[in-house]
Amino acid sequence: MSARRPAVPESVRRIVKVELHQHVDGSIPARTMWRLLRRHDLHPVTTMGEMRRRLELQPDEEGSLLAYLDKFHYPLWITQFYENIREAAAAIVREAADCHVRTLELRYSPVIHTYAGLTVRQAVRAVLSGMNQVCREVRGMRCGLVIIAMRQHGPHIAKILARQAIGEAEHLHERSGVVGFDIAGPERGNPPRLFREAFEIARAGGLGLTAHAGEDGPADYIWQAIDEDGAERIGHGCAALGDKALMRRLAKDKIVVECCPTSNYQTGAVKKGTPHPILAFLEAGVPVALSVDNTTVSRTDQNFESAWLAATLGAGGVAAVRRLHREAKGYTFIGRAPKARGGSPKR
Repeated sequence: MSARRPAVPESVRRIVKVELHQHVDGSIPARTMWRLLRRHDLHPVTTMGEMRRRLELQPDEEGSLLAYLDKFHYPLWITQFYENIREAAAAIVREAADCHVRTLELRYSPVIHTYAGLTVRQAVRAVLSGMNQVCREVRGMRCGLVIIAMRQHGPHIAKILARQAIGEAEHLHERSGVVGFDIAGPERGNPPRLFREAFEIARAGGLGLTAHAGEDGPADYIWQAIDEDGAERIGHGCAALGDKALMRRLAKDKIVVECCPTSNYQTGAVKKGTPHPILAFLEAGVPVALSVDNTTVSRTDQNFESAWLAATLGAGGVAAVRRLHREAKGYTFIGRAPKARGGSPKR
C-alpha cells in the first residue's frame, strides 16, 4: 500500500459505508487536537504542521507496532475532561459522515480517561454525548460504542468494565449507547482465554462481542477468542491466514473479521509488498468488514480504504466494495435485540 494518497473516485465516495472498527483515541482529527491542546496551553510544538507529524505515523516510522502506539499519548493529554471528550467524539463522527459512513461503531477504553477525576461512567457518557449530537445533525446516521478492556490492565479490571458498560447499553436507552465489548492492547502474554469471565458478563448484559486477536499474536489467540470468549467478530485476525482449519471455521460460523489494511501494513502485521489477508478472507467466504482502525494515526479514512480495495480487486471492484459495505451493515451490533446476543461460547 503506497504512502501516497491517490484521488478517490466519485463512484467510491457515493457508496454508503459501514465502519465497525475505529478507535476514538487514534481518530481525533488533527485540527481538533491542535485546538484542544492550544486551549489548555499544552501544545508541545508551535505549528499545526509539527503537531500533525507527532499525531500521524510518518513513512519512516512504519513497520513497528511500538512506533504506531507511540502516537496515542498526546490525545490522552486532553481527553481527561468531559467536554473535550465530547468535542473529540463529535468531530470523529462528522469526519466519518463526510465519507458517507452511515453506520458507525467507535471503540474506546474509558479507564485511561479517568486520570483527572472522571468516573468510568462519565468517560463513557462523554463519548456517547458527542456521538448523539452528530446523529441528530446527520440524517440516517447510526452510531454505537464498543467498550474496550485493555489486556495490560488485567482480567479483573475487564470484568469491572463489562459491568459498567452494561449500564449504558443501547437497548436500555432511546439514543446511541454501548453496543459491544472488546479486548485490545498487547496480545503476547495476554491470551484471550484469561478474559472469559468479562466476556460472559458482557454477553449476559446483551452486548455484542468482538476481540482484537491475531494482529500481533498467533492464530491460537483467534481460536481462544471464538471458543473461550464467544467472540462474534475478530479485530484484524491477520494470523488466521496460516491456519486452514481456522479459515474454514470463520467462514462456516460467519465470524466477521474487521480488516484494517492501511493500519496492518503500517504496524507490520502484514508485510509490505504482500497481499493483504482481506483478499484471502473474501476468497474463502469469510465475512469481512472493511475498517479504518485509526484515521489520524494512519492518515486514512473510509473513502481511501474503500478506494484501495476497489482498485486492488480490479474489474468490478467498486461494485464488490459496495456489496461488502451493504453486507457489513448486517454485522453491526447497533440496533440488535439483546436476545439475539445470547448463548454460550462453543467449547
